[in-house]
Amino acid sequence: MKEKFRESRKPDYVALIREIQALKPSESAFSTQLTRLKRRLEEIIEINFFESPLRAKAQEALHLAERPAGSTVRPRKGQLNKDDFHGRVWITRPRPDIDRVSSAWLIRRFIDSKAEFVFNSRTDDHPEAVPFDMYQGGGFGHEGDHCTFETLCNQFGIRDRRVILIAKSIHDADLEDEKFGRAEGIVINQVLKGWDDQGIDDQELMRRGIDVIEGLYRSIS
Repeated sequence: MKEKFRESRKPDYVALIREIQALKPSESAFSTQLTRLKRRLEEIIEINFFESPLRAKAQEALHLAERPAGSTVRPRKGQLNKDDFHGRVWITRPRPDIDRVSSAWLIRRFIDSKAEFVFNSRTDDHPEAVPFDMYQGGGFGHEGDHCTFETLCNQFGIRDRRVILIAKSIHDADLEDEKFGRAEGIVINQVLKGWDDQGIDDQELMRRGIDVIEGLYRSIS
């Protein structure tokens, strides 16, 4: 039943995301258009009784549209040293999906083996934590057409062949653009949604998801 309600809202979210991505900050009507689309998102959310995963994508698209071009200096690929992130607390949004679960797996396996994860929509509540896949507060997130998993791979210079294959699967599942034509991540995301519907808490959902990604990693010959 929940999945049917989510599917019924999908066309609304898809159309909204396309409109947001088509915005051009240089146009004089940009501010007015952005305000209109914000209101449209609020209207969709009001009738989105069982939260669609596309809600997060629409909110992120709005966040990216509001961010002034060139306002953030991004490190070059492979510039970051994982030793600077050892033993840290990492923060992400509640109800982790395929991108956040796989990013947590990547962090713990290749960047910070002692990583601890907390779930909160506000980075201010955990100022010491490293944010990932958040709407605001910096850290690691979507960049261009890259999901958070791909961003982490790029910024820490992770070039493991199996990780690259997993990155393609996560991209297709998270962005739903069929760029690489891989279905593994889509299947895993459906499993995560099933666990989410069971009311499993965030930590357990993350733990199970990490185990699944580890199994996928080990299965690739």
